[in-house]
Amino acid sequence: MPTDKALKIKAKRKNLYLRVAEGHFATSRSHSNYYIDVAAQKSRLSEATAIAEELASDYKFKTKIVDTILCIDGTEVIGTCLARELTKNNFMNINAHQTIYIVTPETIGGSQLLFRDNIVPMIQGKHVLVLSVNVATGFTAKAAIDAVKYYGGEVVGVASIFATEEECDGYEVASVFNPGDLPGYFSCSAHECPLCKQGKKLDALINSHGFSKL
Repeated sequence: MPTDKALKIKAKRKNLYLRVAEGHFATSRSHSNYYIDVAAQKSRLSEATAIAEELASDYKFKTKIVDTILCIDGTEVIGTCLARELTKNNFMNINAHQTIYIVTPETIGGSQLLFRDNIVPMIQGKHVLVLSVNVATGFTAKAAIDAVKYYGGEVVGVASIFATEEECDGYEVASVFNPGDLPGYFSCSAHECPLCKQGKKLDALINSHGFSKL
Protein backbone atom coordinates (compact mmCIF):
# COMPACT_ATOMS: atom_id res chain seq x y z
CA MET A 1 0.00 0.00 0.00
CA PRO A 2 1.22 3.54 -0.73
CA THR A 3 0.82 4.73 2.90
CA ASP A 4 0.86 3.23 6.39
CA LYS A 5 -2.84 4.09 6.79
CA ALA A 6 -4.19 0.94 5.16
CA LEU A 7 -7.69 -0.36 5.86
CA LYS A 8 -9.59 -3.52 4.96
CA ILE A 9 -13.33 -2.96 4.96
CA LYS A 10 -15.38 -6.17 5.16
CA ALA A 11 -18.87 -6.43 3.72
CA LYS A 12 -21.58 -8.83 4.89
CA ARG A 13 -20.97 -11.26 2.06
CA LYS A 14 -18.17 -13.81 2.51
CA ASN A 15 -14.89 -13.00 0.71
CA LEU A 16 -16.05 -9.45 -0.03
CA TYR A 17 -13.61 -6.73 1.03
CA LEU A 18 -12.58 -3.22 0.08
CA ARG A 19 -8.87 -2.57 0.58
CA VAL A 20 -8.03 1.11 0.84
CA ALA A 21 -5.27 3.43 1.98
CA GLU A 22 -5.73 6.97 3.30
CA GLY A 23 -3.47 9.71 2.00
CA HIS A 24 -3.09 12.14 -0.89
CA PHE A 25 -3.37 10.53 -4.32
CA ALA A 26 -3.55 11.72 -7.91
CA THR A 27 -4.88 10.22 -11.12
CA SER A 28 -4.46 11.85 -14.52
CA ARG A 29 -7.72 13.75 -13.94
CA SER A 30 -8.37 14.05 -10.20
CA HIS A 31 -7.05 14.02 -6.63
CA SER A 32 -8.45 11.88 -3.82
CA ASN A 33 -7.82 11.15 -0.15
CA TYR A 34 -8.29 7.38 -0.64
CA TYR A 35 -6.54 4.81 -2.80
CA ILE A 36 -8.84 1.87 -3.52
CA ASP A 37 -6.85 -1.31 -4.20
CA VAL A 38 -8.88 -3.72 -6.34
CA ALA A 39 -6.01 -5.95 -7.49
CA ALA A 40 -7.30 -8.95 -5.52
CA GLN A 41 -10.86 -8.55 -6.79
CA LYS A 42 -9.61 -8.45 -10.38
CA SER A 43 -7.33 -11.48 -10.12
CA ARG A 44 -8.44 -13.74 -7.23
CA LEU A 45 -11.33 -16.04 -8.19
CA SER A 46 -13.01 -16.14 -4.77
CA GLU A 47 -13.11 -12.34 -4.48
CA ALA A 48 -14.09 -11.83 -8.12
CA THR A 49 -16.95 -14.27 -7.56
CA ALA A 50 -18.10 -12.41 -4.44
CA ILE A 51 -18.10 -9.09 -6.32
CA ALA A 52 -20.02 -10.68 -9.21
CA GLU A 53 -22.62 -12.21 -6.90
CA GLU A 54 -23.21 -8.86 -5.24
CA LEU A 55 -23.53 -7.02 -8.57
CA ALA A 56 -25.76 -9.75 -10.03
CA SER A 57 -28.17 -9.40 -7.13
CA ASP A 58 -29.00 -5.93 -8.40
CA TYR A 59 -30.36 -7.50 -11.59
CA LYS A 60 -32.13 -10.50 -10.05
CA PHE A 61 -35.65 -9.13 -10.31
CA LYS A 62 -35.13 -6.87 -13.31
CA THR A 63 -36.04 -7.80 -16.85
CA LYS A 64 -32.99 -6.15 -18.39
CA ILE A 65 -31.41 -8.27 -21.09
CA VAL A 66 -27.62 -8.54 -21.05
CA ASP A 67 -26.01 -9.98 -24.18
CA THR A 68 -22.52 -8.59 -23.66
CA ILE A 69 -20.41 -7.44 -20.73
CA LEU A 70 -17.88 -4.80 -21.74
CA CYS A 71 -14.96 -5.10 -19.32
CA ILE A 72 -12.77 -2.04 -18.78
CA ASP A 73 -9.97 -1.41 -16.26
CA GLY A 74 -8.94 -5.10 -16.29
CA THR A 75 -12.23 -6.51 -14.99
CA GLU A 76 -12.37 -9.57 -17.25
CA VAL A 77 -12.30 -12.11 -14.39
CA ILE A 78 -15.13 -10.31 -12.60
CA GLY A 79 -16.98 -10.04 -15.92
CA THR A 80 -16.73 -13.78 -16.48
CA CYS A 81 -18.04 -14.49 -12.98
CA LEU A 82 -20.84 -11.96 -13.49
CA ALA A 83 -21.86 -13.59 -16.78
CA ARG A 84 -22.05 -16.93 -15.02
CA GLU A 85 -24.28 -15.46 -12.32
CA LEU A 86 -26.58 -13.73 -14.82
CA THR A 87 -27.12 -16.92 -16.80
CA LYS A 88 -28.16 -19.01 -13.81
CA ASN A 89 -31.72 -20.31 -13.81
CA ASN A 90 -32.82 -18.17 -10.85
CA PHE A 91 -32.20 -14.94 -12.76
CA MET A 92 -34.78 -13.33 -15.01
CA ASN A 93 -32.19 -12.22 -17.56
CA ILE A 94 -33.04 -13.79 -20.91
CA ASN A 95 -31.28 -13.20 -24.21
CA ALA A 96 -31.55 -14.73 -27.63
CA HIS A 97 -28.33 -16.75 -27.35
CA GLN A 98 -28.70 -18.00 -23.75
CA THR A 99 -25.11 -16.87 -23.21
CA ILE A 100 -23.17 -13.66 -22.64
CA TYR A 101 -20.16 -12.31 -24.51
CA ILE A 102 -17.20 -10.97 -22.50
CA VAL A 103 -15.29 -8.32 -24.43
CA THR A 104 -12.51 -5.82 -23.80
CA PRO A 105 -11.86 -2.78 -26.00
CA GLU A 106 -8.55 -1.54 -27.28
CA THR A 107 -7.53 1.97 -26.27
CA ILE A 108 -5.99 4.29 -28.84
CA GLY A 109 -4.88 7.89 -28.55
CA GLY A 110 -5.00 7.70 -24.77
CA SER A 111 -8.79 7.54 -24.36
CA GLN A 112 -10.59 6.48 -27.56
CA LEU A 113 -11.92 2.91 -27.48
CA LEU A 114 -11.73 0.63 -30.50
CA PHE A 115 -13.33 -2.73 -31.37
CA ARG A 116 -11.82 -4.80 -34.18
CA ASP A 117 -14.07 -6.06 -36.98
CA ASN A 118 -14.32 -9.57 -35.51
CA ILE A 119 -15.45 -8.16 -32.14
CA VAL A 120 -18.01 -5.66 -33.49
CA PRO A 121 -20.75 -8.33 -33.88
CA MET A 122 -20.55 -8.87 -30.11
CA ILE A 123 -21.45 -5.18 -29.62
CA GLN A 124 -23.60 -4.24 -32.60
CA GLY A 125 -27.29 -4.82 -31.94
CA LYS A 126 -26.51 -6.23 -28.47
CA HIS A 127 -27.59 -5.16 -24.98
CA VAL A 128 -24.31 -4.20 -23.32
CA LEU A 129 -23.48 -3.87 -19.62
CA VAL A 130 -20.38 -1.75 -18.95
CA LEU A 131 -18.23 -3.17 -16.13
CA SER A 132 -15.68 -0.84 -14.50
CA VAL A 133 -13.53 -0.83 -11.40
CA ASN A 134 -14.40 2.66 -10.24
CA VAL A 135 -16.96 5.26 -11.30
CA ALA A 136 -15.80 8.49 -9.66
CA THR A 137 -15.14 11.06 -12.36
CA GLY A 138 -17.03 8.81 -14.77
CA PHE A 139 -14.63 9.64 -17.61
CA THR A 140 -13.69 6.03 -18.43
CA ALA A 141 -17.24 4.73 -18.13
CA LYS A 142 -18.55 7.53 -20.38
CA ALA A 143 -15.91 6.68 -22.98
CA ALA A 144 -17.11 3.06 -22.91
CA ILE A 145 -20.75 4.16 -23.25
CA ASP A 146 -19.87 6.34 -26.24
CA ALA A 147 -18.00 3.45 -27.86
CA VAL A 148 -20.92 1.05 -27.42
CA LYS A 149 -23.29 3.56 -29.03
CA TYR A 150 -20.86 4.26 -31.87
CA TYR A 151 -20.63 0.56 -32.74
CA GLY A 152 -24.41 0.13 -32.66
CA GLY A 153 -24.90 -1.43 -29.25
CA GLU A 154 -27.48 -0.57 -26.61
CA VAL A 155 -26.15 0.26 -23.13
CA VAL A 156 -28.27 -1.30 -20.35
CA GLY A 157 -26.27 0.03 -17.39
CA VAL A 158 -22.94 0.41 -15.65
CA ALA A 159 -21.61 -1.88 -12.90
CA SER A 160 -18.56 -1.23 -10.72
CA ILE A 161 -16.81 -2.18 -7.51
CA PHE A 162 -16.89 1.40 -6.22
CA ALA A 163 -18.96 4.35 -7.43
CA THR A 164 -19.68 7.86 -6.22
CA GLU A 165 -22.73 8.33 -8.44
CA GLU A 166 -25.95 6.39 -9.03
CA GLU A 167 -26.03 7.44 -12.69
CA CYS A 168 -23.42 7.87 -15.41
CA ASP A 169 -24.35 9.68 -18.60
CA GLY A 170 -28.00 8.91 -17.86
CA TYR A 171 -27.48 5.19 -17.19
CA GLU A 172 -27.99 3.47 -13.83
CA VAL A 173 -24.81 2.57 -11.93
CA ALA A 174 -24.80 -0.53 -9.73
CA SER A 175 -21.87 -0.72 -7.29
CA VAL A 176 -20.77 -2.86 -4.37
CA PHE A 177 -19.22 0.00 -2.39
CA ASN A 178 -19.83 3.76 -2.31
CA PRO A 179 -18.49 6.84 -0.46
CA GLY A 180 -20.62 5.92 2.57
CA ASP A 181 -18.08 3.15 3.20
CA LEU A 182 -15.17 5.65 3.31
CA PRO A 183 -15.44 8.41 5.95
CA GLY A 184 -14.60 11.84 4.52
CA TYR A 185 -13.99 10.53 1.01
CA PHE A 186 -13.46 13.08 -1.74
CA SER A 187 -12.43 13.08 -5.38
CA CYS A 188 -11.96 16.39 -7.16
CA SER A 189 -9.78 18.31 -9.58
CA ALA A 190 -6.27 19.28 -8.51
CA HIS A 191 -7.31 22.94 -8.39
CA GLU A 192 -10.05 22.13 -5.85
CA CYS A 193 -8.10 19.60 -3.76
CA PRO A 194 -8.15 20.55 -0.04
CA LEU A 195 -4.94 18.59 0.62
CA CYS A 196 -3.10 20.58 -2.05
CA LYS A 197 -4.39 23.79 -0.50
CA GLN A 198 -2.98 22.62 2.85
CA GLY A 199 0.40 22.08 1.22
CA LYS A 200 0.38 18.29 1.67
CA LYS A 201 2.52 16.41 -0.84
CA LEU A 202 1.21 13.53 -2.92
CA ASP A 203 1.77 10.02 -1.57
CA ALA A 204 1.37 8.25 -4.90
CA LEU A 205 0.17 8.38 -8.48
CA ILE A 206 -2.66 5.90 -9.06
CA ASN A 207 -4.64 4.37 -11.90
CA SER A 208 -6.51 1.13 -12.62
CA HIS A 209 -3.22 -0.81 -12.67
CA GLY A 210 -2.10 0.23 -9.18
CA PHE A 211 0.06 2.90 -7.55
CA SER A 212 3.53 4.41 -7.81
CA LYS A 213 4.87 5.98 -4.62
CA LEU A 214 6.37 9.46 -4.79
